[in-house]
Amino acid sequence: MRIGYLMNAYPMTSTTFIRREIHAIEEQGVDVKRYAIRPWSEALVDAQDKAEQDITFYLLVGRLGGLLGDFGKELVSNPAGMARALKAWWRLWRNAGRGFVPHVAYLLEAVSLKRRATADGIRHLHTHFSTNSAAVAMLSKRLGGPGYSFTAHGPDEFVDWGRSSLGLKVAEARFVIAISHFCKVQLARAAGMEFWDRLHIVGCGIDVEEFAPSEAPFDDTAPFVSVGRLCPQKAQTLVVDAVARVARDHPGVRVTLIGDGESRAEVEAAIARHGIAGNVTLMGWQDNQTVRAELGRARALLLPSFAEGLPVVIMEALALGRPAISTYIAGIPELVDEGCGWIIPAGSVDDIARAIQEALAAEPADLKAKGIEGRARVIDRHDVRKNAARLLELIRGAS
Repeated sequence: MRIGYLMNAYPMTSTTFIRREIHAIEEQGVDVKRYAIRPWSEALVDAQDKAEQDITFYLLVGRLGGLLGDFGKELVSNPAGMARALKAWWRLWRNAGRGFVPHVAYLLEAVSLKRRATADGIRHLHTHFSTNSAAVAMLSKRLGGPGYSFTAHGPDEFVDWGRSSLGLKVAEARFVIAISHFCKVQLARAAGMEFWDRLHIVGCGIDVEEFAPSEAPFDDTAPFVSVGRLCPQKAQTLVVDAVARVARDHPGVRVTLIGDGESRAEVEAAIARHGIAGNVTLMGWQDNQTVRAELGRARALLLPSFAEGLPVVIMEALALGRPAISTYIAGIPELVDEGCGWIIPAGSVDDIARAIQEALAAEPADLKAKGIEGRARVIDRHDVRKNAARLLELIRGAS
């Protein structure tokens, strides 16, 4: 069996879960072709991501002539398919209310994808996120290309689903994956309850064998570790404000921020304003091995986000036997509670500080117990091989 994965940008440092899922499917004897609209705009730091880039076919890179040539050939050889695709394309553009040029690009990309996927013998296309790549997969299907499915994550996908034609993408798909119960409900709200049985919950996964329980002690040197893009929704500036409060009574508190992004200058300014450069370390993007090592020595993961789906880094930290501090938004409470960490309101510096203080005051045995419980939940719900097998079962049943 040969299937295709289509992504908007791939690979990306922040979406290693997609690479893991593809590899887990390939382990089951399935040939997976990688397609992406474009490469990631930032430098890759992980060797496995760099290897994925070498075997990914990019629809846009240096292919203007190819895109136009494919469109002309399809127009002549497949007028009925073009008519079906143009009808759906019109709805996408009309619903968006803007972006004529990007939508023309979607159609050109869909034509090339359809022709490439057909030549590659692809029976099914799967994509992650219900944005550009899902639109391209839908138009490709309208042209006569393979049927498709997509995994929705949130949170941005559920902000303005009318403009993004989310309901149309669900209606055209063979099936749709939600990463959490919360996510499934949002999809049903967008598409209508008549599609409820087309929506399936399959969580993101990690290779639990790569995340053996850490033996690092929960001592006074163990830092809190935060992993993710430096951006407003990850709330790193509030983390800095909270650390400044905690440091008054716990001057030795340490927080490590792994990641980079548009909020870096703001985070650095907050650190300087509070005079806590010795308490907060900015590491930038790191490869998977380094991230795993930093999480493995953490007192707790610290991820007090405003908006998330269900972050994979929480699964990674719990699998390593480290508790998590996060917020009760979206799908996070389906994994994190007081049994494996601290769950707090989003946007509250007071509660971030309180959770840090409670983690500092907790006995090592209590922190270890939270970690053991968290790892058990990850093994049960987020083993990448189990979840990839479930996804593959749905693909086979729909193909």
